[in-house]
Amino acid sequence: MNASTRVLLVSLLSVAALAGCSKKVKEAPAAETAPTTPTAPVADDGRYGPEDLDTDACLRQRTIHFDFDEYTIKPEYQAVIACHAKYLRDRPSARQTLEGHTDERGSREYNMGLGERRANAVSSALQAAGASASQLTVVSYGEERPLCTESTEACWAQNRRVEIVYSAR
Repeated sequence: MNASTRVLLVSLLSVAALAGCSKKVKEAPAAETAPTTPTAPVADDGRYGPEDLDTDACLRQRTIHFDFDEYTIKPEYQAVIACHAKYLRDRPSARQTLEGHTDERGSREYNMGLGERRANAVSSALQAAGASASQLTVVSYGEERPLCTESTEACWAQNRRVEIVYSAR
C-alpha cells in the first residue's frame, strides 16, 4: 500500500469515526428548557449597545490614571480607550464628559490646567481611535474633587485621573 492510499484510508476512517460520535449526543427536549423573557433582538454584528456600558468589562473601566505631573496616557489604558472609542463609533448619539483631576500638590491654577491637559489627552486618543469630537466634552476639576484625602503617594495616585462619564448612552 503506497503512502497516498494510507493517508486517504486514515482520513476516511477519521471522518467516519467523527460522524459516528456526533450522533451519540442527546439533545434536551424543548419542554425542559427554562422559559425566556422577551428581549430586544441582539445585534450580531459586534456593535456595542447601551446595555454594554454596565456589562462589558472593558467599558465598565472608566478611569484613566496618570503619573505625577504627567498627561501622557499610559500604554495599559490603550485597550480602555479603544473600547470607549468603538462604543462612540457604534452609538453616534452617545456623549461623554471627560473629567480631569489632579492631586493636591501644586497651585489651584496649575492643577486646573493639568486636569484639562489630561482630559484633552484622553479626548485626542479617543478621536484618534475613531470617536467624534462632537461626542466629547472636556472638564477640569483640578484638585477640587479628590477620591482620597490623605497626603500619601498612594492617595495622590488615585486622584491623578480622568473619569469617563456618559451623559447620553
